[in-house]
Amino acid sequence: MKKRSVKFKKVFGNPDRPRVSVFRSNKNIYAQVIDDSSGKTLTSSSSIEKIFRNSKKNKTDLSIEVGRLLGNRVKKLKIKKLIFDKGKYLYHGRIKFLANGIRETGLDF
Repeated sequence: MKKRSVKFKKVFGNPDRPRVSVFRSNKNIYAQVIDDSSGKTLTSSSSIEKIFRNSKKNKTDLSIEVGRLLGNRVKKLKIKKLIFDKGKYLYHGRIKFLANGIRETGLDF
């Protein structure tokens, strides 16, 4: 049986279009906005924040809320365009719902 090697394209954010990096665990989802040229995280959002702790929502609804929260925080920084870095995850399920939550705030990928 032949092994398939998977190669990922390098995604790089700059001050004009920072990168949204996503991490998904079995229980939670995390997203942060990074300016790769300076190596700094501008803002972040996750499902373990205090406002989501007592939430009775399922994981997909929580992903949308995390995306909306991140989008609102990015808008306060006066950034309108982003680069979406899904990493090793497929653009499906909770990753897709997170991206849609960010788009609902008016930001563009």
